[in-house]
Amino acid sequence: MSERVRIEREGAYAHVILSRPEKRNAFDWGMFEGLLAAADELAKERTTRAIFLRGEGPSFSAGLDVASFQKTPLRALQVFLQPGSSIANLAQDVCLRWRRVPAPVLAVIHGHCFGAGLQLALAADFRFAHPDAQLSIMEAKWGLIPDMGGSVLLRELVGIDVAKMLTMTARVADARSAKSYGLVTEVADDPLAAARALADEIATRSPDAVAAAKALFQETWTQPEKDALATERRLQRHMFVTKNQRVAVKRAFGKGEGPPFGPTRFRP
Repeated sequence: MSERVRIEREGAYAHVILSRPEKRNAFDWGMFEGLLAAADELAKERTTRAIFLRGEGPSFSAGLDVASFQKTPLRALQVFLQPGSSIANLAQDVCLRWRRVPAPVLAVIHGHCFGAGLQLALAADFRFAHPDAQLSIMEAKWGLIPDMGGSVLLRELVGIDVAKMLTMTARVADARSAKSYGLVTEVADDPLAAARALADEIATRSPDAVAAAKALFQETWTQPEKDALATERRLQRHMFVTKNQRVAVKRAFGKGEGPPFGPTRFRP
């Protein structure tokens, strides 16, 4: 694990913390490495019920550390040209890989959330922002476009006109404006507590069903109706043979909490 990113455990929850506070958690090579490694580690786990993406210090992330990559142009080429997954480069995988982690991912946003930082937050399943947070698709400031999966992530959350507006202008939006656009799930004075409340609610359900629900919508959101229904049938077949589904039924018909859920067996 890179020193730029650390994982802290809280029972069945994991906190993935961007730890470069002196640079407002701007992305350098170490941050890229750390996020990729953290996503890979957590994707293998069967008992983690929620993941909180957080930034240490005054900001979630101020975006890409342009000066750092200007000093190491070969490293920059590696990030943006080297294949990550079969369809993405390493820079895109830093964000998109979190969508393949079975546990729900909740981004907790405060301070600056710009450029690369915003694209990472958009890759989470939910985003909780402090009222003072500032969000921006900042790439236009540098004469660029979003290049860490932003085209895929934005289309799932906002209309095409809003995506174009925010990308063409590099407008900085406060948290409530960002929520009105669809970038933020909830604005809260204590965004971590609000995120934890949702995680606690989700954790009362079968971890297999939660992981399958995440996979269901990631796969079907832009699929044609025929393909989406086929995906739905395929995933549901997996649910019927899980021990956790049987636990859920016992809980539904019983009193109190019922038997505990076991580790998730579902994998996207």
